[in-house]
Amino acid sequence: MKNLLTIMLALLTIGLTAQVDRTKLPEPAAEKEIKIGDYDQFKLKNGLTVIVVENNKLPRLTWNLSFDVGIITEGDKAGYAGIFGQVMSAGTTSRTKEVLNEEIDFMGANISAGASSMFASSLSKYKTEVLDIMTDMLYNPSFPQDEFDRAIEQTLTGLKQSKDDPSTIAGNVRGVVNYGKTTAFGELTTEETVGNITLDDLKNHYDKFFKPNIAYLVVVGDITKKEAQKLTKEYFGKWKSGEVQKEGFDAPASIEKTAIAFVDRPSSVQSVINITYPVDNKPGNDDITKISLMNNILGGGGSARLFMNLREDKGYTYGAYSSLGSSRYSATFNASASVRNEVTDSSLVQFMYEMERIKNEPVSQDELDLAKSSLKGSFARSLESAGTIASFARNTLINDLPKDYYANYLKRIEAVTIEDIQEVAQKYIRPENANIVIVGKAEDVAPTLKPFGEITYYDAEGNIVDDPTKVVIGDVDVADILAAYVEAIGGREKLDAVKTLQYTSKATLSMGPQSIELTRKVYQKEPDKFLDETIAGMMGSTKQIYNAGSGKMIARGQEIPVEGPMVTPLKYMGVMFGERFYADLGYELSYKGISKVDGNDAHRVDVTIDGTTFMEYYDVASGLKVRADLGQSGVYTFADYTDVDGVMIPFKLTVKSPQLPSALEFVVSEAKINEDIDDAMFE
Repeated sequence: MKNLLTIMLALLTIGLTAQVDRTKLPEPAAEKEIKIGDYDQFKLKNGLTVIVVENNKLPRLTWNLSFDVGIITEGDKAGYAGIFGQVMSAGTTSRTKEVLNEEIDFMGANISAGASSMFASSLSKYKTEVLDIMTDMLYNPSFPQDEFDRAIEQTLTGLKQSKDDPSTIAGNVRGVVNYGKTTAFGELTTEETVGNITLDDLKNHYDKFFKPNIAYLVVVGDITKKEAQKLTKEYFGKWKSGEVQKEGFDAPASIEKTAIAFVDRPSSVQSVINITYPVDNKPGNDDITKISLMNNILGGGGSARLFMNLREDKGYTYGAYSSLGSSRYSATFNASASVRNEVTDSSLVQFMYEMERIKNEPVSQDELDLAKSSLKGSFARSLESAGTIASFARNTLINDLPKDYYANYLKRIEAVTIEDIQEVAQKYIRPENANIVIVGKAEDVAPTLKPFGEITYYDAEGNIVDDPTKVVIGDVDVADILAAYVEAIGGREKLDAVKTLQYTSKATLSMGPQSIELTRKVYQKEPDKFLDETIAGMMGSTKQIYNAGSGKMIARGQEIPVEGPMVTPLKYMGVMFGERFYADLGYELSYKGISKVDGNDAHRVDVTIDGTTFMEYYDVASGLKVRADLGQSGVYTFADYTDVDGVMIPFKLTVKSPQLPSALEFVVSEAKINEDIDDAMFE
């Protein structure tokens, strides 16, 4: 009987298996409401909203205090919000910065502040000690003058280092053309605005916005609601509320027609492209989930259309992407890539093609399914953090969302159809009403862009400037420009008497929070021996050597020959005071008119050596060479010419190169003329 029952069960299993069509994927189950996790919420009498998420998997606790300050236009003091937190957290009326750091380090804690937030985290056993420090910072900041001065100096240094970065420039101009320079979304932090900031500006910001009635305190970790209530009342209950006047917001005007904002960067071998415009896409908007899926298909990642077209198919770029954010005030659509100069116009064609295609043609079911899987996966991963639950709770309150908004997120994703994607694309994708921001070499790129819209030229700070491609070339002889330069630095007779030249200079290379002191030593011996050594502390040194036509590099003990076109920049730098006899050296020279260098008129002279062209700029007023653009080898700006034995030597050299994370400013500490230099140095 037992055997018979076994046989019958086996036959039943075979029969059921035979009914399954394994050539088809199983239908997905219906999306269910997500159990995001519990949180508690209460409000103190002073208006402080507290959100508590209990998570005792680890004995840790975080306190995140945020202020709903709205938008802030900093105006002619733009940049103060960026330094506010650094100065506020640098001391209290009873604790110096050193004391604070010592107490915080002892607990292994982290306590910081920003212009609209404060944050603290530690082991839960230190919660009272951490709250004591956090609230001391909150109630009694001393805003020390020395920390303010340090923050200003660091900000100015950062601005100098980023002012020539093409992506930073594109971001600046993008804000200006979308919103205007006088708005919170378009204003720029400049050396001038930072110079206007005072310590009182930071104190006024604190007095205006650090009020409990616009604040949310999110507590996450090893704590119960009862304990959180007790501690928040104890430490935050006496905090006095106050009236807060928030800034109004005017929605940006619609873009009437597509136009190009071009920033000329003559040394660029790539163009940074941004196609951008403001969008009304508030949190909770009925279209927001559809928009996220649509953008995921258009340019949300490495499998999206823009990436597959411009990188995988055309090979124009390393990556092309798009984004469409969400904001209570104004969101922004942006599609971007960095492409080679010669394919800038072709890249724009493909951007516009893909933007039109997603509007006019339905996406495929496979694309939609892949986008849905991507968003679901990202959402699921975010739920692994207890802080996500608290973030959802705060967003629900501040944006007045339905209480089940996040719980039903997957249902909303699954409900989106192909028709929905095309509908939101037609509503939010506007290639015909966009700002095209390009940072690149105008001389090469701009003439090819006229079919895409009217071109307006901007500088790096978003100011409209003259067309740099319109050069008026008068009756100017290159020989006269070079002769004026030779005369300005000492005269032909004096330069002919220089047999050797050597100088030492120093610079600081900033790499995030760290910096490296660089020492550069240059040795030259007439007519064409050259050694350039850069010493970077314990990282060692790098040498470039040129000797009568041959070049090499020595780095980390390895000797690398420099050959072919790569030797040309060394040849250019290796001939001492070569301007005396460019024509005799066989260099091709051409005059390219007047250009602006640091706001001053300068003659541009193109020098072609062995097929490679370098651009030199000579100040019209002084005759001095103020810049040399060597393309991939860098842009060299010369300043602070100083007399050394009757010869004017530039004692300040700023180097900008694609190989450097930021510009380097070398300042000469010692220069010598006609000191003995051993020929063996150049072997």
